[in-house]
Amino acid sequence: MNSTVGYATTSVSRRQFIAASGAAAAALTAAPGLQAQGNSAMLRVGLIGCGGRGTGAASQALHADSDVKLVAMGDAFADRIKLSLETLKKDQEIASKVAVPEENQFTGLDAYQKVIEKSDVVLLTTPPGFRPIHIKAAVDAGKHVFAEKPVAVDAPGVRSVLATCEEARRKKLAVVSGLCIRYSYGFQEIIKRIHNGALGRVRTLQANDFRGPIWVKPREPGQTDMQYQIRNWYYFTWLSGDFNVEQHVHMLDVCAWVMNGEYPATALGIGGRAQRTGPDFGNIYDHHAVIYEWANGTRLHAYCRQQSGLRGDISVHVAGEKGIAKLAERDRGLVLETGDRWAYDGPKNNIYQTEHDELFASIRKGQPINNGDYMCKSTLMAIMGRMATYTGQQITWEQAMNSKENLSPDGWTWDSNPPKSPVAVPGVTKFV
Repeated sequence: MNSTVGYATTSVSRRQFIAASGAAAAALTAAPGLQAQGNSAMLRVGLIGCGGRGTGAASQALHADSDVKLVAMGDAFADRIKLSLETLKKDQEIASKVAVPEENQFTGLDAYQKVIEKSDVVLLTTPPGFRPIHIKAAVDAGKHVFAEKPVAVDAPGVRSVLATCEEARRKKLAVVSGLCIRYSYGFQEIIKRIHNGALGRVRTLQANDFRGPIWVKPREPGQTDMQYQIRNWYYFTWLSGDFNVEQHVHMLDVCAWVMNGEYPATALGIGGRAQRTGPDFGNIYDHHAVIYEWANGTRLHAYCRQQSGLRGDISVHVAGEKGIAKLAERDRGLVLETGDRWAYDGPKNNIYQTEHDELFASIRKGQPINNGDYMCKSTLMAIMGRMATYTGQQITWEQAMNSKENLSPDGWTWDSNPPKSPVAVPGVTKFV
């Protein structure tokens, strides 16, 4: 998981920014760093968000290309930069590529701007509530982007990122998503077989994401509300989107991939808090169950929970006219049961590394990857599920995409007040 870099401490709020971002921004003159993408030019990498996932992404970026250096790092908290640097320098294969002098270590809620200025390729690994502005700032500055999943926590954020990704396409900038299962050789092969008709028409899917609890960071003396919530970001919907958005989006994206890029028409679900009930757990749920339905009648039963003492399972199951598929590469494998059993037995790649390998290769070739469409729509699919569980109502794709619910605060300083975060009560909480 990541620590945080926030927004600039200016008078412009994210609410105002999103309102102005309904259409793609006018093309800007690319910064000089954009030109550093030839076969031999040095590529300068900047890391924004220096927690565990950010440190991992930086390591993978440095392993991906022979002529790349990490030159700038930013986080809201200085201790996160320090720990990240120490970790990266312990890897002798990349230690010489870590070139971040003290003057390029930026802290505070405007750190992202300074990192972008120093970089050619920007790694965005902060909590997802910050992603829309960070992506737009990077693309406006002419920088290539790796963006961790999900890319927003609300529909205005999704709409903003969709527009920014179209701008990136026009400017020939890479945008690679952290939905890393898309880069799995095994998943690519089994889904290709499904698309080629191995199962016939897909009738039903099931997505499980059952795992234990994660870290919690109790409040420390002297912290403002903003400091506390950003440190403990996972438990606040305005920062994480809730865990069905922050984590379960992986399995939902696999299901959308199985459905060949078609997204569901409706969502209806239930959810709540059974174990995580105290104030340290913010306002997110610890379990969600959502029934998604496509226009052709195909249904996905999507279940996720983060609770202790229970059996874990992370998998997707697909039932079609001709058989079934089980997609769980890490434990039970990738299997098609269609009368004749097929199981993937090819190479198993490090999907976190492969997404960076392909990002940098695409930049070198001058054929930048753009994952914008599916990373935005799969994020919205997860948000749509949260809307359904929080309200208890059936939510349509059109309602979700056009939702006016904006989860951001009105200001981005340490003394700003975070948005009010009551725990959602189905039947009381309203769709906006």
